[in-house]
Amino acid sequence: MQIEKKPILISRVDEMSIFADAAREAHTELGLVPTMGALHEGHLSLIRRAARENALTVVSIFVNPIQFDNPDDLAAYPVTLEDDMKLAFASGADVVFAPSAAEMYPEGFSTFVDMTGISERLCGASRKSHFKGVLTVVNKLFCICQPTRAYFGEKDAQQLAVVRKMVSDLCMNLEIIGCPTVREKDGLAMSSRNKRLSAEERKAAVCLFRALTEAGSLFGKGERSPEKFVSAMLGVLKKEPLARVDYAELVDPDTFEPTKDVQAGDILMLAVFVGGVRLIDNSRLADIEGLTDIYHE
Repeated sequence: MQIEKKPILISRVDEMSIFADAAREAHTELGLVPTMGALHEGHLSLIRRAARENALTVVSIFVNPIQFDNPDDLAAYPVTLEDDMKLAFASGADVVFAPSAAEMYPEGFSTFVDMTGISERLCGASRKSHFKGVLTVVNKLFCICQPTRAYFGEKDAQQLAVVRKMVSDLCMNLEIIGCPTVREKDGLAMSSRNKRLSAEERKAAVCLFRALTEAGSLFGKGERSPEKFVSAMLGVLKKEPLARVDYAELVDPDTFEPTKDVQAGDILMLAVFVGGVRLIDNSRLADIEGLTDIYHE
């Protein structure tokens, strides 16, 4: 079967599987960019990279209900499929795979993928079923789309690590590519959740970026006490009345446990409620000097 090289929308699992089977049989490298839609420049940078590195690029758009522990959060998640398709195709996508919840989780669905260890801390502790939902849907997308490579943003550092471990533990035949966080001019990490911020909350949200840069600057000054890095982040965040800290930690990049012996690769991790919107951000200590530069391809 010859792969048709034109932008197409697929909404059924069986049709996406047929397309992926044909690509595999033709030895065509396929890049997958899993998203929940409400696409922004961060997503588009992943799509452009996937398009450069693969003969075919599939962008999945699916708001995954089983990774939300708060029904209100799920209900408030922006759904903008028509605009998302235009952006995805303009950025180099060949296929948008946008299944319904009933397609992904038909009646009787009862199989889930879970993990211990790095999935149990930070976002895993705050949102108990979150990574179980993430791993289940990502595993399904990998089975359906059969990618050669899959692309994830480094803004979700723990999610990226959890997906990489699943791929390694289950001997999956694909490569996971982490791509740099894309930021607004004032440093706020781009996120679909930013659309839910009021004008006042949007200004306040920059406190995450300020906390990372304030703490990260200590590394270049020779500081090696883990507690000092955490204290510096909290010091910035506590000055913002609209911010409520979920967690602020300096962690080992392999275990996501609090670091004891500070190294350049350690990651500053933040989850902060600004108003009612939960935002996350992170930076490796080694990358802190370039954090103020907006990522461009």
